[in-house]
Amino acid sequence: MSFSVQILGSGSAVPTSSRGLTSQFISISSRHFLIDCGEGTQTQMRRFGVKFQRIDAVFISHLHGDHYFGLIGLLSTMNLLGRVKPIKIFAPKELETILNLQIEYDGSRMSFDIEFIATEAKQETVLFEDEKVIVRSFPLSHKVPTTGFKFTQKEKQRHLLVDKAKSHGVKFEHYHLLKSGVDVVNDEGKEFKSIEYTLPGESEKSYAFCSDTKYSESIVPFLKNVDLLYHEATFTEEFIDRAKATMHSTAQQAATIAKMANVGKLLMGHLSARYEDGEQHIEEAHPIFQKSEFVEDGNTYPV
Repeated sequence: MSFSVQILGSGSAVPTSSRGLTSQFISISSRHFLIDCGEGTQTQMRRFGVKFQRIDAVFISHLHGDHYFGLIGLLSTMNLLGRVKPIKIFAPKELETILNLQIEYDGSRMSFDIEFIATEAKQETVLFEDEKVIVRSFPLSHKVPTTGFKFTQKEKQRHLLVDKAKSHGVKFEHYHLLKSGVDVVNDEGKEFKSIEYTLPGESEKSYAFCSDTKYSESIVPFLKNVDLLYHEATFTEEFIDRAKATMHSTAQQAATIAKMANVGKLLMGHLSARYEDGEQHIEEAHPIFQKSEFVEDGNTYPV
């Protein structure tokens, strides 16, 4: 799969015997990203076969411990394993101070460079972009500054009809132009139109991550038409007062956001430890948004 999301931890606040704390491994166009890094994330990575050194960047949504307490341990393990490839960390600015103090008092020196990029929790921001991928952050509503993340795999190049191009005398050096949608002209003045020598490439795909947040319709514009949405559903309606007090969401609320944003599929996670599974969440979400499911640690979802 060229774009997938693997759940490393799907619990909230405290780990349980079946759910680790929030963390997800994103593979997109040969780029590998980690979203959040709760306590025990590296153990979950071992458990589910995720290679530490593949990670290019880490995105931390906010500074509640169940979303970042595992980061210094992960970085330390990368160091012990001899990592030399730089890593980017996108997170609230205060985390840079926390990490620097931890590294300083540990008395060790990292074998790789850490590039820290502070996130902005008040407006949508492009955090990362190259020719294949773009990652944006957007504001969520929680007790501390919190950002959601949207990962987009850009539309792929058109597929070249190689046999047709060869038989019609298209030069090899023009292939990449045709695949990029550019018409070309050879030395004799003959024009070759991209649309006639290529087929459409794979369309743009997107995944959005929303945790933690109270119910807020303000996030809907950032989520419009995403193929896959992860939205926290810490509680069911029975505990809606608790959800309001802690600025978290219920399954019904997550489903309502998914419906309003016209997403392709909803994943619900960040379940309170009071729930053994998410069956009650499904019962409450399905009448509002049928394409809903709760996540389990280790599950991988294609985008």
